[in-house]
Amino acid sequence: MVLDGVGIGELPDAHSYGDRGANTVGNIARRIGGLELPHLQRLGLGRITQIKGMDSRVPVEGCFGRMAEQSKGKDSTTGHWEIAGIITEKAFPVYPQGFPPDLMQKFLSATGEKGFLGNKPASGTEIVKELGDEHVRTGFPIVYTSGDSVFQIACHEEVVSLARLYGMCKKTRDEVVVGEHSVGRVIARPFVGESGHYTRTTNRKDFAVEPPGKTVLDLLAEKEIETVGVGKIDDLFAGRGLKVKIHTHSNAEGIGTILEQASQMGNGFLMANLVDFDMLFGHRQDAEGFAKALREFDSSLPALLGCLKEGDMLILTADHGNDPTDQSTDHSREYVPLLCSAQGGKKGVDLGTRKTFADAGKTVADFFGVPNSLAGTSFLSMVM
Repeated sequence: MVLDGVGIGELPDAHSYGDRGANTVGNIARRIGGLELPHLQRLGLGRITQIKGMDSRVPVEGCFGRMAEQSKGKDSTTGHWEIAGIITEKAFPVYPQGFPPDLMQKFLSATGEKGFLGNKPASGTEIVKELGDEHVRTGFPIVYTSGDSVFQIACHEEVVSLARLYGMCKKTRDEVVVGEHSVGRVIARPFVGESGHYTRTTNRKDFAVEPPGKTVLDLLAEKEIETVGVGKIDDLFAGRGLKVKIHTHSNAEGIGTILEQASQMGNGFLMANLVDFDMLFGHRQDAEGFAKALREFDSSLPALLGCLKEGDMLILTADHGNDPTDQSTDHSREYVPLLCSAQGGKKGVDLGTRKTFADAGKTVADFFGVPNSLAGTSFLSMVM
């Protein structure tokens, strides 16, 4: 399970990304005067780093550590790919000044649109507030980016249908952002409402570039081991390696889907992304909301752990940070937590600082006995 944006402290190279001092969980805890997450604490969260409100002396029932990102960048695509065993050596392109004119002309030619609005880095909620009225008047799509490698297109659902917006994004992915401009993701960002009261809907859709090599999902699928993707996993891996693809629109829906799928699975692997932490609270600089979402997830942990049968294993981690207390609305370059619980496995084991997120994917391949050349080092023997 990937808790999107739940970082746990700045990486040594965080300064190169403008993220000196980033610590998503730690800074949230300090901002709100303490963070109580009893179930995550029992898994070992409070042993990874000092978190205000958590007692590191509480007995631990899981195995715990943290993982460093080796890939260049701090976006969801590189984070998930690395978790699944692929390290991205060259960062995806970013556009702090907006997309170049020739690329935008290519966008108009490929999509057949008559014009566009925006074309600058922006918060999604703010640019819709700024340009929503003009979009409704002209019908021109709002194009924007961020500190991450994304080409985002926002349209009002009553002005541009979802089918047309998704088609626009697919054309952009396949024909526009290619070669040197191959961004990590093209993202459809639909919204609704009236002037002064526009709100984004849950019909977001990501169009990711394909992984450059085989991921743990591909390897498991080749061995006919059941693979289930929940949340935006399907989007981030361009649909590859997944037998079952279930899109969810909130943490609550994602957790409900995980519980349902886990109760039905035999020998299989479920990979889920819970996006609310990042999308609703990290990018919007809402520390209180982020803390509330963490508490809500913590309260769901007993049910999630209750799904584990003898020999099953749960890995909780993240794909990057998104510190809501810093000066940026973008992701932050951080370590991510590593919490493991194996039914019938070991307890209280310190897994240390792992050199790469890829240790998670390597461990999954080891768990299923699948030969592989994935990056990373398995920690399976430390847990089971």
